Amino acid sequence: MRTVLVANPKGGAGKTTMATNLSVGLASLGHAVALWDLDRQKSSLQWLSVRGEREPRVVRLGDHGPSQQSHRDLAWLVIDSPAALHGKNLSHALKLADKVVVPVQPSLFDMAATGEFLNGLLAEKSVQKGEKQIGVVGMRVDPRTRAASTLEAFLEQFSLPVLTYLRDTQLYANAAFNGLSLFDLPGYVSAREAGQWGPLLSWLDE
Repeated sequence: MRTVLVANPKGGAGKTTMATNLSVGLASLGHAVALWDLDRQKSSLQWLSVRGEREPRVVRLGDHGPSQQSHRDLAWLVIDSPAALHGKNLSHALKLADKVVVPVQPSLFDMAATGEFLNGLLAEKSVQKGEKQIGVVGMRVDPRTRAASTLEAFLEQFSLPVLTYLRDTQLYANAAFNGLSLFDLPGYVSAREAGQWGPLLSWLDE
């Protein structure tokens, strides 16, 4: 089983949107996927509770994490982490992860909080040894805008890949109300957005 940690210490960065849609994106490729929600608000689990049985299945993981039995059946575990993840909690979460996806929005406050977090991530021994891979995803941003250029310039100081940009659209929020993801929507509605996820899914599958 491979594990991806979705993390950013700032609330509202897009962690739950990333974790839920990423789970279905992997499931729609034929993988057995579980979602583990470490946030106190349990937004990912609320989303799962209204998800229909006809959609690509995402398994809910209990509060105590994966058991040896559940390991055998899963290809992927997606972890939706809480805000203010740092210190020992960050180190513990990293031990579970193979790859880390950091969603960040192109605002002054988001970039400041994320910059401090990325410095902490890069200081972790497992990251310095190359045991963990980190990728960044620009949230609510069009790659052709000044905001995207500002975000990209900011991230250059960390020498981390900007995997993709996900544009600002109500498709994610509207789908979430029904326990759906972007990947559950008809292609004529979601084709543009689905294409933006391609680089991220390819990076995870490397």
